[in-house]
Amino acid sequence: MNPAAAHAPARRAGGWIAGPPRRSTPAVRLFCLPYVGGAAWIYEPWRGLLGDDVDICAVELPGHGARMREPCIARLEPLVDALASAIMEELDVPYALFGHSMGSLVAFELARELRRRGAVEPCVLFVSGGPAPRLTRERVPLHDASTARLIARLLELGGLPDKARDEPEMLESFLPTIRADFAVFETYQYRPERLLGCPVVAFAGSADIEVPRARTMPWAQETTGPFQCHVLSGGHFFPRTAQAMLLDLVYRALATAMEGALR
Repeated sequence: MNPAAAHAPARRAGGWIAGPPRRSTPAVRLFCLPYVGGAAWIYEPWRGLLGDDVDICAVELPGHGARMREPCIARLEPLVDALASAIMEELDVPYALFGHSMGSLVAFELARELRRRGAVEPCVLFVSGGPAPRLTRERVPLHDASTARLIARLLELGGLPDKARDEPEMLESFLPTIRADFAVFETYQYRPERLLGCPVVAFAGSADIEVPRARTMPWAQETTGPFQCHVLSGGHFFPRTAQAMLLDLVYRALATAMEGALR
């Protein structure tokens, strides 16, 4: 036996969820999906802020963060298929899904795929900074754009890490992941099927010109359950600037869905 292997950190859900399993059973698991180029660490500040009964399950995609050496998945269907397979054993308690930007689309299709596999629907689907899936895309695709145009767009959105922006070598290694993520979103084709029945809570940034409230509201068409749309202060990455308000609204929605179990 390899001694190093004996001391290797446990890979929860095959590495798809960052961090070790919880020792106690939570009331609800909140699976958090990242934006283009984002890694699981972006949700690390959320741990503990929603109380001990909410298990923050930050999803680490192949080719991102701790899985940087793995090949990226550049299409949504195989990405969701692999993720659904990985987390099935984590659905032993009620769960919710949260996704920002690209992550909102992944969360939506993950909810539908888990239902196809016989799992219950999430108690809440949170979609943040992401256009509703039925909408026509308004921008020219970026996944196959020139490097200069891609970087310019990332700077415009404010989604380029300072280190990557200031260090050309790091930026060069970062771009394949960015392209793969844009491809996940830009090659997506919406397929009608039975509407979800769970509550859908949408978030938009007050100064987000990329996904304004008007492109967030049509998420209401994807569920027969309750729908809410909240506009928070900030641009496209408002979860950073309005984190306290966002988490308060997330907690309230979870508590309502769990019929007071979290209170």
